[in-house]
Amino acid sequence: MKLAIVGGGPAGLYLSILLKRQDPSHDITVYERNPAGSTYGWGVTYWAGLLDKLRAGDPESAAAVAEASVTWTDGVAIVRDERTVHRGDAGFGIGRRRMLALLADRAEELGVRVGFEHDIPGPDAPELAGADLVVAADGVNSALREAYADHFGSEVTSGRNRYIWLGTTKVFDSFSFAFKETEHGWIWCYAYGFSGERSTCVVECSPETWTGLGLDTRDEADSLNLLEKLFHDLLDGHELIGREHADGAARWLTFRTLTNRVWHRDNLVLLGDAAHTTHYSIGAGTTLALEDALALADALRAPGDLDAALTAYGRRRRAELVSAQSAARYSAQWYENLPRYMNLEPAKMFALLGQRHSPLLPHVPPQLYYRIDRAAEQLEPLRRLKRWLGPRVARAVHGRR
Repeated sequence: MKLAIVGGGPAGLYLSILLKRQDPSHDITVYERNPAGSTYGWGVTYWAGLLDKLRAGDPESAAAVAEASVTWTDGVAIVRDERTVHRGDAGFGIGRRRMLALLADRAEELGVRVGFEHDIPGPDAPELAGADLVVAADGVNSALREAYADHFGSEVTSGRNRYIWLGTTKVFDSFSFAFKETEHGWIWCYAYGFSGERSTCVVECSPETWTGLGLDTRDEADSLNLLEKLFHDLLDGHELIGREHADGAARWLTFRTLTNRVWHRDNLVLLGDAAHTTHYSIGAGTTLALEDALALADALRAPGDLDAALTAYGRRRRAELVSAQSAARYSAQWYENLPRYMNLEPAKMFALLGQRHSPLLPHVPPQLYYRIDRAAEQLEPLRRLKRWLGPRVARAVHGRR
């Protein structure tokens, strides 16, 4: 087949690797609008299960990603200047730019053409003519998807809180949180290492806190200076960094959750953030995009026509994403309702932070939920009841709205 993959993010590059390994005769080109080495974002997170899947898909790129990653096992939270620790499973971080470079190198090694600074403005671009399959891997603002938004049934909802994606010279050896109360409300950050020199630091707050602190009007330098003072105990005197490259200042955003009713139209198929987004607070965006690539490659391997393969891919991934999308929705809502949990002792608040994916938690007083959760750790019948009750309570409340 002749394949045109529009977007050189992790999903598009990894799909090109998988398909070239399946059939070296495939003619594959990846078109990326940005220059090589230019990417927004600092580090990405993933867990051990993803590495197992990557090893099955392409052992060489999996080994390169694993070698370039850092790991942590604990979660640390600072709440009102009190530090608490939660023991957890191992997580991994890797620089986004480093990951993209590794995947691009591997793709080119296999014979994929990777064209940087090559914009594809829409489905009528001449580069797409004659392609048997066009993959829209061009992100949440996908021009290819937007050309047929009605067909795809695209829906976008915006979150309430403001957030900004920053880097820092502090190297964290655990996934760390800090929650600070100001006269204008709470502001908090998530921080994790992705190399031996840098970490990611995502800062979030309500719109009222954002305007109250003047973050809507301060320039980047002034904003970073204020945030460094607020999170001084977490950063240990290290600086915050806006953008790694001189391509404009870091921006405050509201998260946009994208869903699509169907994922393909004729020979055009959606992949990664062009198909779906999940709130960054569950740390799954890159993992889900790479799993899309694995599923699409698997569907194209099966005998049958292209339309059947693309239909099977979309149906499979939409079903597999239900759990992650639910977790992301509840996680975002937990942070949007943060004051509800901040009267708890820090250790209890951190425990409920770990339970933020629960559909039951928003409907039970936090102190009571904490007691139920602790008891459920010891009593299997109560644990089963908690799992059974959550979705039913959530549906009942939703049905009354």
